[in-house]
Amino acid sequence: MMKNFAGLYYLVLMLLMLSACNAGKRALIKGFNSFESGEYDVAIDHYKVAIDNGVETALSNYKIAEAFRLSNRLQEARPYYEAAIEYGVPDTSAVFHYALSLKQNGEYEQAKAQLQEYLEYSEDTTLEYTNWARQELDNLDRLGNIISKDVYYEIENKEVLNTDGAEYAPTVHRGSFYFTSSRNSEKVYKATGTGFTNIFRAPIENGDILISEAQTLGEEFANEIINEGCITFSPDGRTMVFARGNSGKRKGTRDVNLYISRYQRGEWTTPEIMTINDPEAWDSTPTFSRDGRTLYFASNRPGGYGGIDLYSARVDNGGRWSSVRNMGETINTPGNEMFPYVTDDGKLYFSSDGHPSMGALDIFVAIRKDGQISIENLGPPVNSTADDFGMTFTSIKDGYFTSNRAGGMGDDDIYAFVNNDPSLKTVNYFLAGITVTEKEDSGEEVNLQDVKVSLAFPEGSTIDSKNSGGDAKFKFPVEGGTNYELIGEKDGYFTTRVPFSTVGKTIPQEELVEMVTDTTFTTKLVLNKIVLDKAIVLENIYYEFDQSFITAAAAVELDKLVKILEDNPQISIELSSHTDSRGENDYNQELSQRRAESAVQYLVDSGISPDRITARGYGEQQLIIKNAMTEEQHEINRRTEFKVTRVDNSRADASN
Repeated sequence: MMKNFAGLYYLVLMLLMLSACNAGKRALIKGFNSFESGEYDVAIDHYKVAIDNGVETALSNYKIAEAFRLSNRLQEARPYYEAAIEYGVPDTSAVFHYALSLKQNGEYEQAKAQLQEYLEYSEDTTLEYTNWARQELDNLDRLGNIISKDVYYEIENKEVLNTDGAEYAPTVHRGSFYFTSSRNSEKVYKATGTGFTNIFRAPIENGDILISEAQTLGEEFANEIINEGCITFSPDGRTMVFARGNSGKRKGTRDVNLYISRYQRGEWTTPEIMTINDPEAWDSTPTFSRDGRTLYFASNRPGGYGGIDLYSARVDNGGRWSSVRNMGETINTPGNEMFPYVTDDGKLYFSSDGHPSMGALDIFVAIRKDGQISIENLGPPVNSTADDFGMTFTSIKDGYFTSNRAGGMGDDDIYAFVNNDPSLKTVNYFLAGITVTEKEDSGEEVNLQDVKVSLAFPEGSTIDSKNSGGDAKFKFPVEGGTNYELIGEKDGYFTTRVPFSTVGKTIPQEELVEMVTDTTFTTKLVLNKIVLDKAIVLENIYYEFDQSFITAAAAVELDKLVKILEDNPQISIELSSHTDSRGENDYNQELSQRRAESAVQYLVDSGISPDRITARGYGEQQLIIKNAMTEEQHEINRRTEFKVTRVDNSRADASN
C-alpha cells in the first residue's frame, strides 16, 4: 500500500507540474496575442503568469518591459528589463531601453553604464539606437547644467482639475478651459488599463475654472471606445483641429490622426480627417501659429530623424492644408519631439526626450535669433524625471502644463505655472477708441455719446462692457496674440460689430527696454442711424450669368447680413435685387426676383425668421446710372440692397 501510495503521490505531483507548465505556456501564448493586438496592459498580466510558472523567463520579462514602454510607462519597465538581461534575452535593444528606464528613475550613472555597454555591442555593425545612445550619453553629461539652473518658475498642481485618471493637454480659448481626460470613462483601454480619453470644456468666470460644469464637446467629438485628445483652435476661432485614434486594436497604436472641424452658422461641422495625415503613422499634438496659417504637429512618419518628429503644414487661400515639412534636425532628434506651442513673440515650446532631459519628456523652448535657433531646457521645477509636456500660456508669464510626476492626483495631472524671472519684461496692451456716427446730409463723422461698447471673442463670450459716455471714448485691456470683436449698441442705431486683433502686433521680448511697457492700440467704432426705407448696398453680391444660386463669394457677404440681423432683432427688412438695363425688361424683372428670393432663402436657412425679410426684385426699374455705357457702370446697377421697413423694439427687448 505504501508503494502504491508513493506511486500515486508522484503521479499527482507530475500531473500538477505538467498542468503548471501548460498554464504557463497558455499564458505565454495569450500574452503574445494580446501584445500583438496592442492590448499591452492585458499582455503584462499574461506574461506575469508565464514567469510564475517558469516559462520563457527571459522573453516574458522582456515582453513585460516592452509592454510598459509602449504604453508610456517606461519607469515601471526598469526591473523587467533588468531581469530579461540577467536571464540572457538576446535582443540588444533591451539594454538600450533599460538605460532609458534607469534615466527616468533618476539613476543617471547606471544609465550611462548601460548606454556604454549597448554601444560596445556595435563594433562593426550599426545598431538600431546607436545615434540615440550616443546622444543620450552626451545629454547625461550636460544634465548638471540643467539641474543647477536658476529657479524662477513656481508650479502648482491644480488639484481641483485633476482626478485619479488622466488630465492633460490644457488650452484656454475664448473664456473656456479645454483639456483631455479619461474621467467618467466606463470603458477600459486595454493598452494602458485606463479609461478612454475625451476632450472636455469648462467655462471660466472671473478667472476661475468651473470644473464642475466640464462637459465633452458633444457626440461628434466623443466616442466611448476611441481616444480623443490634444485640441487647438485657429486664432480667429473658426477652425478646430484635434487628435483622434487608438481604438485599442493592433493598428490602434499607430492610427492616431488629425481631424478638422469648422465653425459655421453657429455650430461646429462634423469632424473630417485631414489630408496631411500619413495613414500608416501616428499624427497628433497639433497647434496653430499665431496667424493661423501654419499648423504644427508631431508625427512618426517615415523620413524623420528618429522616433516622433515635429512637422509643419500650411493652408492655402482655398482653405486646403498641404506643404508638410519636417522642422529639421535642430528641433528634432533621434528621440521623440511632440506637443508644440507657439507664443505670440515667435517662441516654440515643445517636449522632447531626445534633447538633454532630466528623465522622460522635458519641456524646451526654441528661440530663433539672427537666423540661428537655440534650444533651452526649462529645468526644474517645470521638468522632472517623469513626463512633462503640453505647455500653454495664458499670458507672457502664466499658463499650464502636464506632468505624471510622483505626488500628483494620479496618472497625468495639469499644473499651473508662473515665471518670476526678473529679466522677463512684460507689456500691458490696451485698446482705446471713440464712437462716432455720420451726418445724413454731409456724411461728416461726429462723436456719438453714450454708446454701450463690448469687447468679445469672435463668435464667443463677452469679456467686458463699457459706456462711451459724454466724451464718446472707451478703453479695454487686451492680450497679445488674440482676436477680438468690438460691439457698439445704441437705441436708434444699427448694432455694429467690428473685428480687432493683436496677432502680429505685439512687441518682441528682445526689443523691450523697460520692465513694464504700456502699449495702446487705437480704433474707431462707427454706428449708423437706422433710417426707414433707406437703401444700403451689399457689396460683392455677384451671381453667375443668367443664374440665381448663391456663390461662395456671395455667401461670405450674406453671412455679414445674417450677423446684422442677429445683432439687430428689432428690425425687419426688404432685400432687393437689381439688374442692369441690358436684356428684356420682363426677363430682368423675373431674374431679379429669383435672385432676391434666393438670397432671402439663404438668410432663412441661416436661422433668420422669414417674417422679418421680404424678397423684392426690381429688375431695371431703379437704375443708379440710367444711361450706363461701360461694364463698370453696368456693374453699379447690378446690385443687391436691403432697407429697414419696420422697427419693433419689443422684439429687441425680448431677445435680451
